[in-house]
Amino acid sequence: MNTWKFQQTLTRRLAAWAGVSIVSGGLLALKRDPLWKGLAAQFAGWGLVNAAIAFFGGLSASRRQAALPDPLDPRVQQKEAASLERLLWINTGLDVLYMAGGALLAGVRGRRARAAAGHGLGILVQGAFLFFFDWLHADALRRSGASRRDILL
Repeated sequence: MNTWKFQQTLTRRLAAWAGVSIVSGGLLALKRDPLWKGLAAQFAGWGLVNAAIAFFGGLSASRRQAALPDPLDPRVQQKEAASLERLLWINTGLDVLYMAGGALLAGVRGRRARAAAGHGLGILVQGAFLFFFDWLHADALRRSGASRRDILL
């Protein structure tokens, strides 16, 4: 597996999700109901953050690759894959926290319950997507063996 290409694919996929989230947020913002407005705000906000992560993550990977004398060296590939896999597993754990926070917020009662529920549902949906996104990509790296040292021995 070429870790650099894997990172490019991952970045493009995250950027695509960011675009879908931003457009969805814009469309949902047209609704009058506070639930939909809360959902719209979360979709647009998370979309912008994910777009920034995709852009700067891709830029950082490109710069690292360009700075290396041999970016296709198996040891370099393994180091990059291990680092990316570790980051994705950490993010998977954080995604669980986002989903839990979103679920708590979605259950708020009181005067602003509809808006809070919309924000909570938005966080829950975005967190769930990112959970599966991060988990599937981390698992693909693990299954490929690209991040394991024993493939180099």
